[in-house]
Amino acid sequence: MKLHEYQSKDLLSKFGVPVPKGDVAENGAQAGRLAVELGGKVVVKAQVLMGGRGKAGGVKLFEDAAAAEAFAGDLFGKKLVSIQNPAGMIVEKVLVAEIVDIAKEFYVAVLLDREAQKHLIMVSAKGGMDIEEVAHTDPGAIAKMHIDPAYGLWDYELRKLVAEAGIPAEARNQIVGLIKKLARAYLESDAEMVEINPCALDAAGKVIAADAKVSIDDNALFRHAEYKATADDSAEDPIEAEASRRGIAYVRLGGDIGIIGNGAGLVMCSMDEVKAAGGNPANFLDVGGGAQAERVKSCVELILMDSNVKGLLINIFGGITRCDEVAKGILSAFDELNVTIPVVARIEGTAAEEGRKLLEGTRIQPAATMQEAAAKVVSLSYRQ
Repeated sequence: MKLHEYQSKDLLSKFGVPVPKGDVAENGAQAGRLAVELGGKVVVKAQVLMGGRGKAGGVKLFEDAAAAEAFAGDLFGKKLVSIQNPAGMIVEKVLVAEIVDIAKEFYVAVLLDREAQKHLIMVSAKGGMDIEEVAHTDPGAIAKMHIDPAYGLWDYELRKLVAEAGIPAEARNQIVGLIKKLARAYLESDAEMVEINPCALDAAGKVIAADAKVSIDDNALFRHAEYKATADDSAEDPIEAEASRRGIAYVRLGGDIGIIGNGAGLVMCSMDEVKAAGGNPANFLDVGGGAQAERVKSCVELILMDSNVKGLLINIFGGITRCDEVAKGILSAFDELNVTIPVVARIEGTAAEEGRKLLEGTRIQPAATMQEAAAKVVSLSYRQ
């Protein structure tokens, strides 16, 4: 679960990480008052959980409070669209903060290295907006070090790390101290990633977190009730956000054949078969075990929220899940929703015969196997 920038900075400041003065605003007038309190020279940043918000026009520097207020007022309700998020996100909050007089930009992060099964520290002297390009074109500019799970961090290791990263001598001690604070914040907040970019060395020689990103492990959210509202909207894609609110495992993939299955493995196999049949999967959606009719209907609603979807494949193997309940959910969705796309269903397992009988005589096309279902839905969808 991703935190907004203002939430990330609030969290890090509790662990002693220096951050610029500022606060979040929910309307233009509030943004203006904050700008006045900060002396007028401020940066206004749209608080949307998407990459590329600066290039999308969501970040701007100002010399006076009136201009900052006008800009913030125009931002509210505006949809920002970026390369990273072509669907766009609506601005509901902005961060108004003092401007940092940046002399140099660094990059510092603590994250989970799943392959090594350890926590990883990354540092670079080439921070800023194009850190992804640096990682691609000059990977040697990013120094990395795993945190030993038994012994933790040692100062001599951190000093060696920041030197390898090319951090200038005048900032190294501050960066070492900052990394220790970040690592503590990372571990104690159940984070999957804590990133400061840029980590700025200002004109006065002070290191400060000019921007920050924090992602919390979804499985630990029961320990962080203060982020519940953010958790519901943390997905960059609006359909994924709605799926999160409904408690449904859904990932949007950008294709045009909707897929519903029960169990992650079965859904992924269905995606492979759709691809093999010449189609492009629109999503991953796991209805879950023991799915009741109302939940199945809710899953169909999610699929139909994607205007790109041309057809729907429903692939159910009933173990815990009863196939007749799935059939009832499909029929309920057809009764209440305007389903105009072709739907192919393959259901096997517990109460499969009862489920098939419920679907007889409807617009839903039956299929005996997963391969047949995939071929049929692709053929029907692309024929239209």
